[in-house]
Amino acid sequence: VDIRDIRELTREGKIPGAHHAPRGMLEFWVDPESPYHKPLFASGKKFVLYCASGWRSALAARALQEMGLDPVCHIKGGITAWKEAGGEIEKVEPKKS
Repeated sequence: VDIRDIRELTREGKIPGAHHAPRGMLEFWVDPESPYHKPLFASGKKFVLYCASGWRSALAARALQEMGLDPVCHIKGGITAWKEAGGEIEKVEPKKS
């Protein structure tokens, strides 16, 4: 789950297969009582969060664990570490308004 801002996502691409969930909406999308809840987060899948450098995703993973989402973890070093390790990146086209 890519929690970066949409500008970061379109500028730098994403890890293939990642879903975008902006950091500011993440808890709303996870909470089944929220009117913004996304069914993806009730799927029972393992969630791996990432941001640019790992700081936001570490805090977000902790928050989601405290909300009862399990299993959830994050990529230490974020997408920067992913790229440095030779991980594949998928281009993201900006959405047209």
